[in-house]
Amino acid sequence: MTDSDEVLERITPKGPRRVFATGSLGLLGLLLVWVAASHPPADFGFTALLLVIGAGSLWLSWALWQASSVTLELTREELREQGGRLIARIDNIDKVDRGFFAFKPAAGFRLSLRDRMPNAYAPGLWWRRGRMVMVGGVTSNAQSKAVADLISVLIAQKRGEL
Repeated sequence: MTDSDEVLERITPKGPRRVFATGSLGLLGLLLVWVAASHPPADFGFTALLLVIGAGSLWLSWALWQASSVTLELTREELREQGGRLIARIDNIDKVDRGFFAFKPAAGFRLSLRDRMPNAYAPGLWWRRGRMVMVGGVTSNAQSKAVADLISVLIAQKRGEL
């Protein structure tokens, strides 16, 4: 007898990748705000654009740091965040794609869903739009590969192929 809530595998964001990603975005934001403040262009519209993009980069850097502090968990029933936020149910996954030429995040994989789900976004970790889920970014390649392979096995088991 198996427990459907047992965690089979985890994806834990890696510290150096988190620091590099948030640092790059934060540095870009600071640089743009500094340029707008210290050497403002003659055109006010361009100055405003620099400030908006700079502030957006700083906000995204903070959001990425917050979102990437969460561990992803795979159970027999779902892929979720450690706090319980659902990413995808195994019954709803049609296909897992982690091929070399696949449209996917760095060190990650793509899930094609059968039914649409609400859009959701955790910068640097995963995002979902309609029937597509992307997992990866600041994750470990080995952990992402293991989770993608396990999802493929779980799908095959549910379809009776194994």
